[in-house]
Amino acid sequence: MSSNLPKVAWIGLGIMGSPMSENLVEAGYQVTGHTLEQDKIDRLVAAGGKGAASIAEAVRDADVVITMVPASPQVEAIAYGPDGILENAREGALLIDMSSITPQTSVDLARNAKEKGIRVLDAPVSGGEAGAVEAVLSIMVGGEQSDFDAAKPLLDALGRTIVLCGPHGSGQTVKAANQLIVAVNIQACAEAVVFLEKSGVDLGAALDVLNGGLAGSTVLTRKKDNFLKRDFAPGFRIDLHHKDMGIVTDAARNVGAALPVGGVVAQLVASLRAQGDGGLDHSALLRSVERLSGSQV
Repeated sequence: MSSNLPKVAWIGLGIMGSPMSENLVEAGYQVTGHTLEQDKIDRLVAAGGKGAASIAEAVRDADVVITMVPASPQVEAIAYGPDGILENAREGALLIDMSSITPQTSVDLARNAKEKGIRVLDAPVSGGEAGAVEAVLSIMVGGEQSDFDAAKPLLDALGRTIVLCGPHGSGQTVKAANQLIVAVNIQACAEAVVFLEKSGVDLGAALDVLNGGLAGSTVLTRKKDNFLKRDFAPGFRIDLHHKDMGIVTDAARNVGAALPVGGVVAQLVASLRAQGDGGLDHSALLRSVERLSGSQV
């Protein structure tokens, strides 16, 4: 383990955080993790990291603090207060928040952290669980160029496409656009699947040929098996995509951008949650189209 690499504290070891933190360990970083579930901390320790019983313990000696939690309220809960990151991280530390939250939450966090001498980047990701495991995530970053440059070697161990998109909050804005595109894309694929099946076409063959042409997409490549097998084990839960569609529709309204198709898909995501499918993968938008098409789901 190279001693000249920055010491990392990782807060949030969920579907994304666990494999990402393990990739940093594999890259030679000393990673101390904290999360709510002890078995997730044990998993990091088994992979060669260290565990911490609290946020304060995890961040105390860290050069870099990385957070990966579900939404804005959780980011605020771990960042603020006497037991939070800002009160316990050392001056000069770099806080990289990789959660997908509102741009305003990121702007506020950067401002509050600056008062404590802590630098901040918002660095949400795209690529889902598979991208996290394979370390091929797309990472969209907001913040200062110098902080981005300092973080780049570390981010290179987590992703493949890493881009500074502008000042604080810009990473979150680009992530919101990403989630808009992904949801609309999944919805279009789901509609095509139901149309193809009801027409009696070989679905596997149809999706293969579609994916080789202009209709092809990363979404179709990643989710094709989910559609074929009706396997909706979560890589990215509907609950979280519902949260993200709220972020993008609210942010778009604030800047005066119309999202006519995105608004419809946001409602379809909301209806899936209302029908109890919030814990399923977002490819379960297929279930919504099946219900609308008269199938028993």
